[in-house]
Amino acid sequence: MSGIQAVRGMNDLLPGERVRLWHRVESAIRELTSLYGYQEMRTPVLERTELFKRSIGEQTDIVEKEMYTFTDTGGDSLTLRPEATASCVRAGIQHGLFHNQQTRLWYMGPMFRHERPQKGRYRQFHQFGAEAFGWDGPDVDAELIIMSSQLWALLGIERITLELNSIGSPAARAEYRERLVGYFGERKAELDDDSQRRLGSNPLRILDSKNPEMKTIIEEAPQLADYLDDESKTHFDGVKERLNRAGIDFRINQRLVRGLDYYTRTVFEWTTDLLGAQSAVCGGGRYDLLVEQLGGKPTPATGYAIGLERLIELVSLQGGGEEEGATDIYLALLGETAELEGVAIAHQLRTEGYSVVANCGGGNLKKQMKRADRSGASMALIVGDDEINAGTVVIKPLRGVGTQVTVERDSIQSSISGFLVEEN
Repeated sequence: MSGIQAVRGMNDLLPGERVRLWHRVESAIRELTSLYGYQEMRTPVLERTELFKRSIGEQTDIVEKEMYTFTDTGGDSLTLRPEATASCVRAGIQHGLFHNQQTRLWYMGPMFRHERPQKGRYRQFHQFGAEAFGWDGPDVDAELIIMSSQLWALLGIERITLELNSIGSPAARAEYRERLVGYFGERKAELDDDSQRRLGSNPLRILDSKNPEMKTIIEEAPQLADYLDDESKTHFDGVKERLNRAGIDFRINQRLVRGLDYYTRTVFEWTTDLLGAQSAVCGGGRYDLLVEQLGGKPTPATGYAIGLERLIELVSLQGGGEEEGATDIYLALLGETAELEGVAIAHQLRTEGYSVVANCGGGNLKKQMKRADRSGASMALIVGDDEINAGTVVIKPLRGVGTQVTVERDSIQSSISGFLVEEN
């Protein structure tokens, strides 16, 4: 009988380089959000199902096909969150974060969708997102886009393109929706199954189809830009002007509509040609109606989300997988007295900021040096009973340049610092 394995599409992240790469990306995110004054929010992974039905829309693929939903023992319908914007809004309303104030928030954590697993798309996946509540002008839209572009710079990411569009006000979009229904209705026989289903519920989503057989009919569809209201056009011009002043290159994609129902006006997406079919790395835009839709007072809002698995894959492909946060020191301990004294040595070094792996389980010097090498440490400190009696330690470089030396125990810190500087 085979052992129990992970649920399909929900992956283990094992120790090693991949975890260090996650740490690097997470550190860059924390640095980025601090630079822009965004505050972290953490929401539960379980929410009432109604939250997502009201925010995302009942007639969407996410709600109809992809959510992990169940009834708990109390009879409540609960769902593992498929995205976090709705959770941020729910928490903001519940705790009064939007009352007479403007709020910048960010989050990071796991989301869940029952999709067909493939590279860059999993059933448990992780997102980083930033949301700004209380501003209705183009300045905050531009701020969030510029903010996302700075993350690429922090991580050394290239070959990534910004696509930009405006989907206008609800009234303008309603008029455009009617025009689309008429256009696609006349060519219904040419639509694939998904598009035929969307025709009656959300025809704008047809424009987002990735089916190559739909390319021609989509290209010939009416242009949303022709139906934009004057206020949305002015808002969009303001976003573009600010991006131009910040030196952010973009291209207008009039077929970009985003996948969720709550977006209005500005929408944007960062894409790359390095990840195959999963080209989108970051997507976002403005959603001025969502807070009111979920029971709060009318509150303008805008934000974006980044799939971390795709982002980390992109960083890795562009040479960002180098080791970070590796161990500084492996402490080899030979003899009972050395093992006891090693506790104090390791503790002192850690309080001085060095990462130390202390040998456990005994073993001769050859075995301990093999363990030291596997640990990835930059150097080994060798302490035996003879060194304890003499008040010395042996420093053996494991990476880079340098030769083994014996130093006084009182000078360990200065000697180690010198070796680490020389190695770097």
